[in-house]
Amino acid sequence: MLIPAKIALGLSATIVMSTAYVFHEGLISVDVDEHRDGGSHIHFWVPATAVNAALQVAPRRHLREAAAHARPFLPAFREMAKELKKYPNAELVDVRDANTHVRVAIVDGKIQIDAVDSGETVHVRVPVDTLIDVADQLEDEAPSI
Repeated sequence: MLIPAKIALGLSATIVMSTAYVFHEGLISVDVDEHRDGGSHIHFWVPATAVNAALQVAPRRHLREAAAHARPFLPAFREMAKELKKYPNAELVDVRDANTHVRVAIVDGKIQIDAVDSGETVHVRVPVDTLIDVADQLEDEAPSI
């Protein structure tokens, strides 16, 4: 009876540690709701660690091509992402009119984009650390001048 208990404990500890590692960078979430008959409702969550993993297995030629296109903007993107880390809770943009509301903010270390229109609602949340990781990876792949 002692051996199965040790195996179960080992498996449980492995699952807990794997889950903690996968979710240590947080979650990326995308929620889209169309407010009409037959409208779509999409709710998508993915661990932010998956972005790093995807960048590691993405074909190098595609990553280099994307980095080449983004090269002029990479230094600004990287600095912006690093600066956003200094403000864990800040409102960046808040625009309203009669039918539309768009808000961009940093909430608990995540960039949060909320767009509400009379016909649909979109919410996107991405950890700032993920933006820094993407900027670093693209800079590593960008062709030198």
